[in-house]
Amino acid sequence: MSVILAAKRTAVVPRNGAFSRLEIEDLGAPVVQALLAAAGIAAASVDELICSNALGAGGNPARRVALAAGLPERVAGLSVDRQCAGGLDAILLARALVDSGAAEVVIAGGVESYSRRPLRLRTDPEGGAAVAYDQARFTPWDDRDPGMAEAAEALAERLGISRGAQDVWAVESHAKARVCEGEIVEVAGQVRDVFARELSLEVAARANVVCGSITAANAAVAADAAAFVLVVSERVAAGRGMRILGGVTLGGDPVEPGLAPVAAIRAALQRAGIGVDRVMVAEIMEAYAVQAMACVSGAGLDAASVNIGGGALARGHPIGASGAVLAVRLFYELQAGIGLAAIAAAGGIGTALLVER
Repeated sequence: MSVILAAKRTAVVPRNGAFSRLEIEDLGAPVVQALLAAAGIAAASVDELICSNALGAGGNPARRVALAAGLPERVAGLSVDRQCAGGLDAILLARALVDSGAAEVVIAGGVESYSRRPLRLRTDPEGGAAVAYDQARFTPWDDRDPGMAEAAEALAERLGISRGAQDVWAVESHAKARVCEGEIVEVAGQVRDVFARELSLEVAARANVVCGSITAANAAVAADAAAFVLVVSERVAAGRGMRILGGVTLGGDPVEPGLAPVAAIRAALQRAGIGVDRVMVAEIMEAYAVQAMACVSGAGLDAASVNIGGGALARGHPIGASGAVLAVRLFYELQAGIGLAAIAAAGGIGTALLVER
């Protein structure tokens, strides 16, 4: 059984902030180096580095991070893009490599720079001017490929979750956020998540509306960050770390991407033979308050065990790194028992990771 031996991340910084001039390897390499130092593992022992990145438009970000971190040149680096779910999927891929015996030491996680993302243009086959776009296509069908805010609003309407209830969740997320001791690697002078604040319901009520009940207060801000964990064999772990019990990625209805983690959570628990009541700590992505609320309710989780140190509403959403940020937070929050991390992704994808300490 594979083990998460160490976990580290940068602070999560809203785009155009302190990380705005950094390339993705500038964010990722210090985290990788700190990760190995924390685990007492030599760089020469690393078999692979798997990195999620959603906005970087190619170039194999994993290879760039591996080289910048001083890993052996034989570490080829594998980049994955499953949008928001990629950070957790990288960890599940690392687990598969280790459990199969193909590797013993794998670094896995994600890195994203909203600040430095490339501009996107779609060429005209008729030779006309290229057309700029912001959101990539996530399905082949225009009528089943909603914008994320629109999908969140549709979910709120269908489930009857009011703006007021979403704002309460957002206020609580900020209130629970605290200094994350030990997990954050200093990069560009940043040693804490900078977005969390004393948000009140009165302030939330005045927030700009994005779409219907979705506002700037109950939706996560775009951000820059890197987060990685060290996945190793039981032999290398030697009794240390947090065991990976399982994990699942499943596709769901592209029109309701926010609900996709529910099926993944249920499947992960069922395959591990674990009841939802045994989950001691859960990290559930808060791209939107309504999405987190729907997943907690749909999966039957105890809300008191969810995002006990605040969620993405209080930090920000560095797309490809967000799932790995959840895993790092879980590594430090879970003192004993069963832990869960889960995230939704555009296109109707949900990933869940199940661990035990």
